[in-house]
Amino acid sequence: MPPIIWFENLTRADLPTVGGKNASLGEMTRLAKSIDASLSPGFAISATVFRTFMERNHLPKAINACLSAYRAGDRTLVDSGEWIRQQILNATLNDSEKTMITSAYRALCERTGQADVAVRSSATAEDLPEASFAGQHESYLNISGDAELLSAVHHCYASLYTDRAIVYRQENGFSDTDIALSVGVQAMVRADLGAAGVMFTLDTGSGFNQVIELSAAWGLGETVVQGAVVADQYLVDKRFLNSADAKAENRLPIISRSLGSKLVKMIYSDQGKTHLVDTSAEERDRTVLADEEILRLARWGLEIERHYGCAMDIEWAKDGRSQRLYILQARPETVESGRNRGVLFHYSLQEPGDELLTGASVGNAIASGMAVYMSNPGDANLFPKGSILVTHRTDPDWLPLMRKAAAIITDTGGTTSHAAIVSRELRVPAIVGTGNATTLIKTGDLITVDCSFGHSGKVYRGALKFTQEQIDLSKLPATRTRLMINAAIPDAIMGWWALPVQGVGLARLEFIISSIIKVHPMALLYPERVMDKDIRQEIMALSAAYPTPADYFVERLQESVNKIAAVFYPDPVIVRMSDFKSNEYRQLLGGEAFELQEENPMLGLRGASRYYHPSYREGFLLECQAIEKARRLNGYENIVVMIPFCRTLKEADKVLEVMEEAGLVRGRRGLKVYVMCEIPSNVLLVDEFAKRFDGFSIGSNDLTQLVLGIDRDSSELKSMFDARDPAVKKMIKMVIDGAHRAGRVVGICGQAPSDHTDFAAFLIESGIDTISLNPDSIPAATRQIAATEKKLTAKIRGKK
Repeated sequence: MPPIIWFENLTRADLPTVGGKNASLGEMTRLAKSIDASLSPGFAISATVFRTFMERNHLPKAINACLSAYRAGDRTLVDSGEWIRQQILNATLNDSEKTMITSAYRALCERTGQADVAVRSSATAEDLPEASFAGQHESYLNISGDAELLSAVHHCYASLYTDRAIVYRQENGFSDTDIALSVGVQAMVRADLGAAGVMFTLDTGSGFNQVIELSAAWGLGETVVQGAVVADQYLVDKRFLNSADAKAENRLPIISRSLGSKLVKMIYSDQGKTHLVDTSAEERDRTVLADEEILRLARWGLEIERHYGCAMDIEWAKDGRSQRLYILQARPETVESGRNRGVLFHYSLQEPGDELLTGASVGNAIASGMAVYMSNPGDANLFPKGSILVTHRTDPDWLPLMRKAAAIITDTGGTTSHAAIVSRELRVPAIVGTGNATTLIKTGDLITVDCSFGHSGKVYRGALKFTQEQIDLSKLPATRTRLMINAAIPDAIMGWWALPVQGVGLARLEFIISSIIKVHPMALLYPERVMDKDIRQEIMALSAAYPTPADYFVERLQESVNKIAAVFYPDPVIVRMSDFKSNEYRQLLGGEAFELQEENPMLGLRGASRYYHPSYREGFLLECQAIEKARRLNGYENIVVMIPFCRTLKEADKVLEVMEEAGLVRGRRGLKVYVMCEIPSNVLLVDEFAKRFDGFSIGSNDLTQLVLGIDRDSSELKSMFDARDPAVKKMIKMVIDGAHRAGRVVGICGQAPSDHTDFAAFLIESGIDTISLNPDSIPAATRQIAATEKKLTAKIRGKK
């Protein structure tokens, strides 16, 4: 192979000659033409040139001697790396090498009509499935002219021996003599005038492989990779991207858009160097990418994944001059895609804590220990192993220090920043983009880092108790009874995608409203009625990025429901409309202006009665609009609507009428509407309710309360409150029989079947169709229910 190879003449089979990055660029150049993607042209300087350069300057022997001394403990890492890099920089390229490189550069300039290029290192063992050298070696941007280009190539050669690269090779079992460096020279995409980011063809928090995760920020992509900004995040459903049905019905497969703060961007100075500048208020308050651009990138990502046959980590950019999108490079994703999905690790806090701060989480785990603030990665020897690292942000120089940490917390960055990517690879929980961790947390503080709830992580004061459970999913028995899970927090539910369940039996809208939206829907419709000026300002600040405050409610709710529906599509996801009591609604921002003071909220204006009541009817319509858009626009027709606390048949009719106003028509697009069975009237009139609803879900707590006449919150009567009471069981048996008589499905959502084997046996024997449990209860409940089914089968056979 010649010493200079243009990207279009390379394939991934050429990795030994041009390194992983350049081989991938060659492969991508060929692929780009077939998928109508844009990839900036360039060429590779083969690793043969590097080896010749090293041998001619008599460097290998001296470098090996230096590294041997370092490994024997006679030299420090810092001293060794600095000495080796200086020896390489002191060496010279000969005239033939210089002419060869500059001639190719000039040809590239003629081809593109521009002089500025990116010069990237590409190690010959780079991006192997079992190891990733990404970030270990240097790249140089906005290089222009022969002299700058040759200097950049020279510095790329020296970067083969950065401190982090030396340590990485040593820890991953790579011999220094086995690694060589190729250099890629590629026409610059002027992202400094536009935008850039990273795309993964799976969810990096959970490994869920049916989505594409995109991050985007203004300016050069280094701010995203280095974690200098909290970038926008977009989630796209792969299954609808190229679906003919989806296109015919104008479905939008964007699950969610998260607006990042994007406080700074990296641009070029007049001298061609890069520096950070503040973004404008307008840039901070709007998303970087339009929907059409999100979908174009996602389609490219899907095609790239299909071509490589594995999950991919892709860098992209938008040229601010031409407004064109480009793929910069692509490599296999080596962390989440490599996990054993047959084994599930579940972490759970065992005591409440004092919350310090929140941020984007990585790792689905919990860690506690002493916090140590660090500002200089060179001080790794001062960091106690097993401590929790607290810093502003990290870059590849931090790797040796990060390896010693039990958890990592940063002020800036998102889920595709360096800190997040390395934390995933090290299997260390991290919370990034907290904003002020280095201010609130001091060295020596005992803290707990909780990343067990999906994309939103929390830091607590003190070393809290927690449990870790390892679950081998392959050993869970099959059950005849359909098992489903209860969902509350959308980000957290994505972590359970590998569970062997058949959908979601209960997704509570009120949890989403209280934890994500935080505002009373009527206060968004009528903010002028909120008398408290501070609360009104807070409401307007939360909804500022949306066309109207009401759009904030609808879009946030829609996207939250999308996340749950996407994980279990096409299995049913039963979404219960909001079931706050009036005292709970009052706790939402602006709630006091719209809620009554009730003596007994438990039996007051709640559930179905609110949905057509003048005080909340418009708020319920917003809920319906969100569900309707998730089903129609995003394609999640697996969403089933469930109505709670529906007291009478007349009330059921009124609620169905209001739903139709928002486009939620029972039967249209296969929409099923269920009712919670939690009032004796639901049981006594089961045949009539079955004419209005497609299924029943037994709410055992409220049903027990109303059958026995016991306040479910009464501590004095706690011992009497039991769903296994004969009267409650008789009611449950009646509704199961009645539902089946009418051809309707009936399930139950609650912990009682998991907590009590006799109750589970009663439900199974009575013919319950589904049992829905909290996700962490599924493994134990599966074993228990399978055993119960086995005993009942043996009992029936014995009678015969």
